[in-house]
Amino acid sequence: MIYADHAATTALSPKARDAMQPFLEDAYGNPSTLYSLAREPRRAVLHSREIIAAAIHANPNEVYFTSGGTEADNWAIKGTAFRYSMGKEIITDAIEHHAVLNSCAALSRIGYKTTILPVDSNGIVSSDSIKTAISQNTAIASIMLANNEIGTIEPIQVLTDIAHQAGAIFHTDAVQAIGHIPVNVNELQVDMLSASAHKFNGPKGVGFLYVRSGIALLPLLDGGGQEHGMRGGTENVAGIVGMATALQEHIEHIERDAAYLQNLSSRLITQLKQHELDFLINGSNQRIPGSLSLSFKGADGEMLLHRLDLMGTAIATGSACNSKETELSHVIQAIQVPQKYANGTIRITFGIDNTVEDADTIAEQIARILYR
Repeated sequence: MIYADHAATTALSPKARDAMQPFLEDAYGNPSTLYSLAREPRRAVLHSREIIAAAIHANPNEVYFTSGGTEADNWAIKGTAFRYSMGKEIITDAIEHHAVLNSCAALSRIGYKTTILPVDSNGIVSSDSIKTAISQNTAIASIMLANNEIGTIEPIQVLTDIAHQAGAIFHTDAVQAIGHIPVNVNELQVDMLSASAHKFNGPKGVGFLYVRSGIALLPLLDGGGQEHGMRGGTENVAGIVGMATALQEHIEHIERDAAYLQNLSSRLITQLKQHELDFLINGSNQRIPGSLSLSFKGADGEMLLHRLDLMGTAIATGSACNSKETELSHVIQAIQVPQKYANGTIRITFGIDNTVEDADTIAEQIARILYR
């Protein structure tokens, strides 16, 4: 099988799996307890926090472990909004992940105001749109660092500056970006940032939320006082260790891997053009390496997905979080892909285990399907 849906999830790296193993067997102690069996798990959690903080240029006490990106997004938005009385405003944009959009919708139902900014045809949030929307009543703005469907990287540094001038908190969903492009929270000037381990060859069910020191955030999960009293629940030690190991592995080779993945994307586009197929490349030229959203004229994206699956190739039509939906992706609608192309949209996201031969094969398979 050719797996080309790495934006949905990635395989657990052998190095991360080996690092996790002791905490699934002998070192199973609860890190919050006081006896000796807890010492090794507690040290592992502390060390993992240091590794992750260093990867994004943060302080260890600014990193809070979660069950994944969805929880981190919910916590950032709701934990900020709940500090204020209802009536405060939240700003986001039309192509966010549903963990952000649905969090905002939930707050709207109980009295908070949500403004959803438009994007241009490349999926970019303009500085003018956020300037027009933001006010002294804005509690938080949440704009993703990189889109999970079209790969577009947003001008976060410009947007954070505008938000801060208005006195608003700025959160970014960096789930699709962490481990794939350099991320420095001090350069971005974000107040909060979400990440999920399974997007960079870590385990599923674990992620983190970066919260800049001094940012007041209410807990989303109340419990036993773990994570400095900010997130209740016994720590997923094995998952945390696996996440830190996988992220460190990605950071060490980030430039080399990015160049390799960009080459695979270019190869696929070249081969599709040689087959004289009529298609659009969606999103900005500044995108996550290896990420391609393609819209084929007169085709059906779901048909392409199933035909490719029968040929042994796994791709996507959009976000995996909406894999059961047959309607057109909200992202493709927001960037206004022409109707004659929009229905034929698929997402191909390469990983470092893919080869040039994989790119050639996928192009050949798509051509065979569409020629029929």
